[in-house]
Amino acid sequence: MAGSPRVGVLALQGDVREHARVLEGLGADVSLVRRPEELAAVDGLVLPGGESTVIDKLARAFGLAEPLRAAIADGLPVFGTCAGLILLADRVLDGAEGQQSFGGLDVVVRRNAFGRQTESFETSLDIDGFDAPVHATFIRAPLIESVGARATAIGTLPDGGVVAVEQGRLIGTSFHPEVAGEDRFHRRFLAHVETR
Repeated sequence: MAGSPRVGVLALQGDVREHARVLEGLGADVSLVRRPEELAAVDGLVLPGGESTVIDKLARAFGLAEPLRAAIADGLPVFGTCAGLILLADRVLDGAEGQQSFGGLDVVVRRNAFGRQTESFETSLDIDGFDAPVHATFIRAPLIESVGARATAIGTLPDGGVVAVEQGRLIGTSFHPEVAGEDRFHRRFLAHVETR
């Protein structure tokens, strides 16, 4: 569709199809990003949930890690969910040995903060700027341990744990909105893409 925002989903591992489906449903022109030249062709990028250590290793192997860091630093709109949030964080706690993030988001994130897959859960969350609660699915999810001066917490658990943040054109969630068919975060991300 002419004039649609051109967005990519990092397609190295994880729930790539689910994000692509939501974005296409919102009218975006979606491409799967596995190489630097594919990254250079998009106006925004989704970092999907999956296994952050695997995505990190594959990004380095495919020569994507440094171009991604540079694009994020240059203002590329990015939405990271779960593992994608870990990859966006400036600092990662409990990471695997040698694990790196792309950085850009002024937060400290603890990997697998809620425990194993069996400790996965769903809940309703109030999100700043949304008119109704979000149904949030947490699967081996990270927790945002601290939010720096450049970022803003936009969603917390009842105990005060931060699980959604925004910083300029960057959005990160500990949970998977795409799993529940929740599209408001993707709409928010696309608004950042369109104003870039």
